[in-house]
Amino acid sequence: MSIQPLLDTMEKLQEAHEALLELTVLKTPVLVSNDIDQLNAIVNRENKWIRAIAEANQDRIQVIGSYLISRGYNPNPKITVGDLIKVIFKAEEKQALMQAQQKLLATIEQLKEKNAINQQLIEQSLSFIDYSLDLIIGPPEDDVVYRNPNQMGGGKRMGMFDRRG
Repeated sequence: MSIQPLLDTMEKLQEAHEALLELTVLKTPVLVSNDIDQLNAIVNRENKWIRAIAEANQDRIQVIGSYLISRGYNPNPKITVGDLIKVIFKAEEKQALMQAQQKLLATIEQLKEKNAINQQLIEQSLSFIDYSLDLIIGPPEDDVVYRNPNQMGGGKRMGMFDRRG
């Protein structure tokens, strides 16, 4: 069995991650301008790509399992592409798979960096909203338990005299 189906799956993963990266780049100015409608549209498109990534990842696990079976190994869903590279003996297949893996990892790293920036923008926006609310309605009051001054203790009413006699 060839590794071509795995390379095809890796290409699908690469395309999906690149699409997410583009959306993440588009999301930054939308967060700055606080355009909620456009942000919702971007998030919906992101969700579609995330589902595509999940499906491609399942395909990757199946293809790796099939490849391992064809080589006489026991399939294991936890085997990564990096683990598979160690098992491949053909230099050109190993090189092609390593290149696909490195390209995907680089895209994922860029995606993480852009998402971290967007996360900071969201946190700053929420902090600003909290600050604005505090200015408008005042800071939240301390949690205070109000009790009836006529009641003392845990609900028992103590009289002036001890009636038990």
